[in-house]
Amino acid sequence: MIRMIKRIEKLRALMKKEVIDAYLVTSPANLRYLTNFTGTAGLAFITLEKAFFITDFRYTEQAGEQVQAMTIVQQQGDVVGEIIKLMESEGINVLGFEDAFMTYAEYSVFEEVIDAELAPASGLIETLREQKDDGEIAIIDKACTIADEGFEHVLKMIRPGMTEIEVANQLDFFMRSLGATGTSFDTIVASGVRSALPHGVASTKTIEQGDLITLDFGCVYQGYVSDITRTFAIGDPGQQLKDIYQIVLEAQQKVIDVAQAGVTGAQLDAIARDFITEAGYGEAFGHSTGHGIGMEIHEGPNITRFNDEPLKVGSIITDEPGIYVAGLGGVRIEDDLVILAGGNRILTHSPKELIII
Repeated sequence: MIRMIKRIEKLRALMKKEVIDAYLVTSPANLRYLTNFTGTAGLAFITLEKAFFITDFRYTEQAGEQVQAMTIVQQQGDVVGEIIKLMESEGINVLGFEDAFMTYAEYSVFEEVIDAELAPASGLIETLREQKDDGEIAIIDKACTIADEGFEHVLKMIRPGMTEIEVANQLDFFMRSLGATGTSFDTIVASGVRSALPHGVASTKTIEQGDLITLDFGCVYQGYVSDITRTFAIGDPGQQLKDIYQIVLEAQQKVIDVAQAGVTGAQLDAIARDFITEAGYGEAFGHSTGHGIGMEIHEGPNITRFNDEPLKVGSIITDEPGIYVAGLGGVRIEDDLVILAGGNRILTHSPKELIII
């Protein structure tokens, strides 16, 4: 409960800066972050002094067990009606809401019936989520361990003649057998020329001798995700792809060498991008160097040329440069890094030298 109280207090400090009397939390990830609630129907109503969790009859008992540091309100009718009651009882004049999550239809209803100022205020909780505490880091570390074991499993079972989707399904089920509750995203298995597709979700293509294979995957463990990419080959993929692999590996390591608190996302992105450009493949690296992970697979901080904010201790980022050549293939190598005051700690430990099976 102490952890949740601290999170709510930090949110209130941000609310004061935004001059918000109350904050309506509807994003599932943000709800879980503030409440521990894992159900599918509920929202939080946070004032500068009190905190309420509104849900219906189906989830009242679950909320009573999971939700901490909040008063549980069982809605009797429309949820908007319950919000109006709380606003009246608490004297709310300015209601902040998550405009990046709320639909236009939902906003239209609120605008029509709520007699108060509606203040778009997305990003407050997301800002707090960027810095993980020790408990969160331990959970993500475990999610990464499961992913590492999943990669080892793939290396043992993959063979020519299997389809990409067969490999993905076996990997996904294996991670579940280790305690994962799901995958971080649709598992990417891109073989042969399809490895030139940065997000080549597993298809019915048959894996062939000589294919280079990009495997990008992760799992969900206790509400947090992992994200790892490894590229390997079934037989000799040819000299050009082996050369490309070495360039990507060196670019990825250069980011690891300098990633720490105080360095910006733009600086890290430039390190990988400049190296790949100097090697002659700048136009073949079209995505960002990385992103934050946590309760969602893409959250702050972003490791992109557009992020000039210094990284903070406790952020967990991906480091995933890549090179993609249409008609030939592609390489991406990705690790998850915890940002520390004087460096970083790598959470994903699968081998990174080019493995040829």
